[in-house]
Amino acid sequence: MHTVHFPNKILPYLLLAPQIILTLVFFFWPASQAIYQSMLREDPFGLKSTFVGFANFSAILSDQNYLQSFQVTIVFSVLTALVSMAVALLLATAADKVVRGQTFYRTLLIWPYAVAPAVAGMLWLFMFNPAMGTLAYLLRSTGFAWDPLLKGDQAMGLIVVAAAWKQISYNFLFFVAGLQAIPKSLIEAASIDGARGSRRFWTIIFPLLAPTTFFLLVVNTVYAFFDTFGIIHAVTGGGPAKATETLVYKVYNDGFVNLNLGSSAAQSVILMIIVIGLTAFQFRFVEKRVHYG
Repeated sequence: MHTVHFPNKILPYLLLAPQIILTLVFFFWPASQAIYQSMLREDPFGLKSTFVGFANFSAILSDQNYLQSFQVTIVFSVLTALVSMAVALLLATAADKVVRGQTFYRTLLIWPYAVAPAVAGMLWLFMFNPAMGTLAYLLRSTGFAWDPLLKGDQAMGLIVVAAAWKQISYNFLFFVAGLQAIPKSLIEAASIDGARGSRRFWTIIFPLLAPTTFFLLVVNTVYAFFDTFGIIHAVTGGGPAKATETLVYKVYNDGFVNLNLGSSAAQSVILMIIVIGLTAFQFRFVEKRVHYG
């Protein structure tokens, strides 16, 4: 084993300094400000602040609208992660079997990741708009009463599809890399032993993809909690009747629309704690079932 030695003792700290500065400025400083502001009650114009301790947190946790947003977030996160990862795994296994034009097909499947969340939301909104959407017209022509602007379950389905479509390319990249890392000798040995089709996939390939699947599970959970704001804002705006108002969107509504800054800051702190807790839970319990053999 070779050990790297820096001739200059200051050089390692200089190399780490930009990342440390960015972390302090863009994470720890805003997080500390949010924690401090969550214990204040401010008027909408920011002219007066009153220290109220944990009153904002107690009011939030007893608010039925907040509890509804929590339920909406759980449903939305689970559905988005399952749909995006399942479709990405299906596409990755299909692309891995392609011999000619493999690079071309993979490039096409990666492109959607470059689309901004708000743009992705608008694309799906136009396609499924009840008044002028092409796919909405096809749904109505089959007799299905499609109207996500009035029906909460349909609105939830629309943002799940839009958010999952945006994330499929990211998951696809990692699943393809995971499939390429599986030794071909194991697949050939399984084929010789008589394992075919789905049996070979679930007994050989999928268990070997466990580290990749676990990583993507963590990433997709964080994505659904935080990075889907632009999609929800563009497609439904949290409606109808708050049916698609997730926790991160409620933070925006209460803070920037209703100017309830103390409550909004407290909600952001709770959201941060929830995501940290979910990630810790996944590493503590889910990772035990992951095989890195």
